[in-house]
Amino acid sequence: MKTAVSSYSFSRLLQAGAMTQLDCVQKAAEMGFDAIEFVDILPHDGSAPEEYAGRLGEACKRAGLAVSNYTVGADFLTGSAGDLQAEVKRVCGQVDLAACLGAASMRHDATGGYPPAGRSWRGFDQALPRLAEGCRAVAAYGEKLGIRTMVENHGYFCQESRRVEKLVNMVAHENFGLLNDMGNFLCVDENPAEAVGRVAPYAFYVHAKDFILKSGMEPDPGEGFFRTRGGNRLRGTIIGHGCVPVRQCLSILKQNGYDGYVSIEFEGMEDPLQALPIGLANLRRYLEEA
Repeated sequence: MKTAVSSYSFSRLLQAGAMTQLDCVQKAAEMGFDAIEFVDILPHDGSAPEEYAGRLGEACKRAGLAVSNYTVGADFLTGSAGDLQAEVKRVCGQVDLAACLGAASMRHDATGGYPPAGRSWRGFDQALPRLAEGCRAVAAYGEKLGIRTMVENHGYFCQESRRVEKLVNMVAHENFGLLNDMGNFLCVDENPAEAVGRVAPYAFYVHAKDFILKSGMEPDPGEGFFRTRGGNRLRGTIIGHGCVPVRQCLSILKQNGYDGYVSIEFEGMEDPLQALPIGLANLRRYLEEA
């Protein structure tokens, strides 16, 4: 397995204007990652997304980094004003941007968080056929461009291992799989190792993420924490500093034949420029031990 870093890990610096996505490329190379994953295309100079994506791809080549993945949002339930075909078309446009980047894969959501009130469906199984239709159409389009597509266990409604397993099997397309985020299963109160073990055979890509977990029975720990679906509290942290069994998850993935990228997605309160090298050192050690 090779290491990557998500540009999302630099979000605090990107939002503050202290870094651009082009700067992320240089930092990722300096830190020793094998590749970088981009979350959206964020032109800092007003250039067209297609042009900027091409520049990012070229910058990665010069820095000796692969573009391991491209990550975007999508919502096949309520996106594009509830017009499924319009949302599919929009997401296919993002596949075109992935091609401009030189990425071989793209992650998109199936839907957002909890569907809004007044929806015609009442649960995941009722929404599943529509989600699968959207994902299948994007997967077929990506196949023409040589770009594998996938969803992530993300967003509460489409996050549990059994739900994403149902989705990938209903889509039933060779070009469609899962981005297996080992930390995100805690957002729906699942044991990460058990969940990773269930969906490892479908993995196209992997996020290494760590969280500090506090029981919902304990006092509110304050700023930096968010609630899980079951009322517990999580805060992102450096790989190896939290409770996610990262090494165990990597071992499970290896046993299932996964040999792709493992991308750090850091969302903690620590300084990213300090947190990421520490997390990378831990991740490399865990990969060797796995």
